[in-house]
Amino acid sequence: MREAHPLERQVGMEYYVSDADGVGGHLRDEPADFRVRELERVDPEPLDADPGAYAHLLLRVTLRGWDTNDFAARISDALGISRERVSWAGTKDKHAVTTQLFTVRGVAPDDLPEIRDADVEAVGRVGRALEFGDLAGNAFDVRVRDPDCPECADDVTADLRAFVDGEAAVPNYFGQQRFGSRRPVTHEVGLHVVRGEWRGAVLAYVGNPAETEPDETRAARAFADDQAASDDPDWSLALDEMPRYLGYERSMLHRLDEREATDDPADFRYALEAVPSNLQRMFVNAAQSYLFNRVLSERLRRGLPFHRPVAGDVVCFADRDAPEGLVVPDVDRRQRATDDRVDVLRRHCDRGRAFVTAPLIGTETELGDGEPGDIERGVLADVGVDPGDFALPGNFDSSGTRRAILVRPDVEVTDDPLRFSFSLPSGSYATVVLREYLKIDPLDL
Repeated sequence: MREAHPLERQVGMEYYVSDADGVGGHLRDEPADFRVRELERVDPEPLDADPGAYAHLLLRVTLRGWDTNDFAARISDALGISRERVSWAGTKDKHAVTTQLFTVRGVAPDDLPEIRDADVEAVGRVGRALEFGDLAGNAFDVRVRDPDCPECADDVTADLRAFVDGEAAVPNYFGQQRFGSRRPVTHEVGLHVVRGEWRGAVLAYVGNPAETEPDETRAARAFADDQAASDDPDWSLALDEMPRYLGYERSMLHRLDEREATDDPADFRYALEAVPSNLQRMFVNAAQSYLFNRVLSERLRRGLPFHRPVAGDVVCFADRDAPEGLVVPDVDRRQRATDDRVDVLRRHCDRGRAFVTAPLIGTETELGDGEPGDIERGVLADVGVDPGDFALPGNFDSSGTRRAILVRPDVEVTDDPLRFSFSLPSGSYATVVLREYLKIDPLDL
């Protein structure tokens, strides 16, 4: 185990499991260097099914160089509909070739537009919009260019196998992109929201410049911070300074200017709600993800196992309906590892039938007991939040759940060129696997 990159430690990923040197190199010189294909679990009705009963058109879309949110905005604009009528199961990276499902409500197949660098196929109709997690997993095929030490991949694999007594595995961290790769502040916004600090949430997003972003945006954010610190902030001037490509920041500043906001929390909540509903949820989700990462890092630091429970852990069982060859946790089927059950649950975990979990904190989250529970409660106390704090208005509310703390990618490594191929269950991050192998700046993953 070795200390992680400083940018990763900002989002709770404090360690690499592997002590071995990384292969180095770099990713995504071209979108085709990073390919992602969703492992689907949606069974649609035919395209000619009754649109009254099945109002959502299911699309399979292959995107080259598109951010998922940006594509959703583009297709809704082309169709002349609200973006709220476009949904998807998983957010994908812009610098990749991705194949994924979308639903569009109230649209006929003949209405679909042609969009640059997007192959859009209508595959059927469904009765509800896709939600995050409505997929079994993702298959990845990733090329590493100009590796410094391609032979180091074998040493990393050996370390990952030693982590779980023979089968390569990594902690199921939330990857850097969950928080903003170049400017990881999404979780900071979310923590402010959870603590009821609406003003702090807006300023963490609109202001709060980062060294890793361009001079123009740093200057604009610093100007917004200066206005916020004044007795009579002029949000109109801050709006003038903010670059037009920072649309969400501009939307918030516009609402602050509209309300002539100073300190009233209601004004700042109104400003934060200027962004789309999925981004509002993402703020709180990122806070939950940060806390989850902190729990995993503390478990690593203490040397607790990840592949089998200790007394006090909460274990979930495998999803019986997962596609063949992919082991998927079913977090709705849980059992506490009490002293008299821990040995039985260890055997289930050893056979791949169950998984140790950690909390994604919300109002109904079940915390562990014993040492795992001490870790969870200690992280919450350190950031000053409580499960009850997640009883929030509108799209910010979250009841919470639990998540497996380990993922076992069956990584296939090939040379000349160096490639990594593997599959992961829904919600797990390819960069969490690749960071162990490359050990490079997370901005380059």
